[in-house]
Amino acid sequence: MPPRTLESLLERYPADVQRLGCAARALILRVLPDTEETVDGTAPVVGYGYGTGYKGAVCTLLLSKGGVKIGVAYGATLPDPDHLMSGSGKVHRFVQLRSLADLRNASLLTLLRAARAAARDRLA
Repeated sequence: MPPRTLESLLERYPADVQRLGCAARALILRVLPDTEETVDGTAPVVGYGYGTGYKGAVCTLLLSKGGVKIGVAYGATLPDPDHLMSGSGKVHRFVQLRSLADLRNASLLTLLRAARAAARDRLA
């Protein structure tokens, strides 16, 4: 069985989730061009990071019929002055995307860059 692709994952979702998921992926790849993209084989998750394992993780793209979230690895340890992140986990946080306009938020770019820097520091 061939590995699952983002396209095959997205086709299960409504058109608005597909558009938002594709746009979020484009943003992540633009801001984090040196990360590896991994589509999970069973869960509706796409990971971005440096190598395998959580230590090198930067973020995830989380899909559901209701929308798209960007999960931030070790988000609980990162500054979030504009309170973009939600979640109560001890380590992971997420940013709920409601529209394409959310992807133009400069604070989201800052957060993704901080997550990338933190992943590089963990691996150093």
